[in-house]
Amino acid sequence: MANNPIVNMLKVKELRERIFFTFVMLAVFRLGSVLTIPGISAQALTAYFKSLTHGNAFVDYMDFFAGGAFSNFSVFMLGVMPYISTQIIMQLALIILPSLKKIVQDDGGQKKFNAWTRFGTVIVCLIQSGIVVAYASSIPGAIIINNRIMFTAIVLITVTTGSMITVWMGDQITARGIGNGISMLIFAGIVARWPSAVWELIRLVRNGDINLVFVVIVFFMFVAIIGLVIMEQQGERKIPIHYAKRVVGRKMYGGQSTYIPFKINPSGVIPVIFASTFLTFPLQIINGLAASNRFLNKVAAFLNPAGLWYNIILILLIVFFAYFYTQVTLNPTEIAKQIRENGGSIPGIRTDKTEDYMQKVLNRLILPGSLYLAVIAVIPTVIQNAFHFPQSISMLMGGTSLLIVVGVDLDTMSQVEALLKMHHHDGLVKKGKLRSRNL
Repeated sequence: MANNPIVNMLKVKELRERIFFTFVMLAVFRLGSVLTIPGISAQALTAYFKSLTHGNAFVDYMDFFAGGAFSNFSVFMLGVMPYISTQIIMQLALIILPSLKKIVQDDGGQKKFNAWTRFGTVIVCLIQSGIVVAYASSIPGAIIINNRIMFTAIVLITVTTGSMITVWMGDQITARGIGNGISMLIFAGIVARWPSAVWELIRLVRNGDINLVFVVIVFFMFVAIIGLVIMEQQGERKIPIHYAKRVVGRKMYGGQSTYIPFKINPSGVIPVIFASTFLTFPLQIINGLAASNRFLNKVAAFLNPAGLWYNIILILLIVFFAYFYTQVTLNPTEIAKQIRENGGSIPGIRTDKTEDYMQKVLNRLILPGSLYLAVIAVIPTVIQNAFHFPQSISMLMGGTSLLIVVGVDLDTMSQVEALLKMHHHDGLVKKGKLRSRNL
């Protein structure tokens, strides 16, 4: 019993408090996901979505990230998506505007940048909240407040406040809980929808709407994808670094060899989240206004999340954000500079060629890694079209959902592992180590 990892986790006070705090924040997040915005009829929403024969592709897509909060028109219906959208815009601005990058690099610049990101998030929330008003107007009997100005004000304030609260909860989980807070909230939303998706799948099989053989095939695909995602997340390329000996005062430093681990997918699941979120913002605007505009209605049909062109754009964005995020987080120029300043070198590579070599290695990793992510991300569309699964189920049976769930789970396990090691306990897995595959 002494070597039981669960017992060890509960023995460590810091870890126990962090886990408890994380569960409390996730419970509050789930509670807010079912609290309907004031002025919206929950009965009218239920009747409307039940009347849709094939569901609503856009609503299913939004619910995927919000854990069902969007179709509930809840106070957390936008979740953390506005914040991620603003982060993408701000990160792009750092590359496009050198003056902004200089400000961020100055003392206190990062604090200013974070404040600007929060302010931008509020603006994005207000825009998306306005689209929510337009979308609610298209649902018969959904609005129960006759005064449209009052209703609009309530929605703008409630939805914007709800989104900023979810961002705050994500920050609190990162600081005082376990795992990356924003990713954990998305993770919680996906996992929360699994029981209802499984029950819906059972009902469709009983009614003969889906062949049981197809369900078995998809299940094995589900298991295989989990294994492939884990292999991809854990695989890494080790770049050997040798540090020359140098004397500082009476002490000698260096003379040892180490390595820099580059994962086969250095950016993790970030490209998938960024690409999906980047498409969510225009999709919400288009779908919210499509009912009153014929051209936007055609654009909405063209960008159907289950359609060909949407998935082509998604693949291109995943590849783009894989390169973009990797260059931001793993800048070969900065890494090469730090290696040279500390008297290090890569065996067989000239010192002045260190940056070029590392960039070459990264490029060889990023392209196959990003294409790998893209293939897995479009699997739900394949399942939906090939096996006639509803989109609300197919999106949870593979692709982006598994990438996020497995990625967040591995990251959280790594943090728990580190805390257990710090307090002299065995880890979560055999020999107390989460193994990485050396490529």
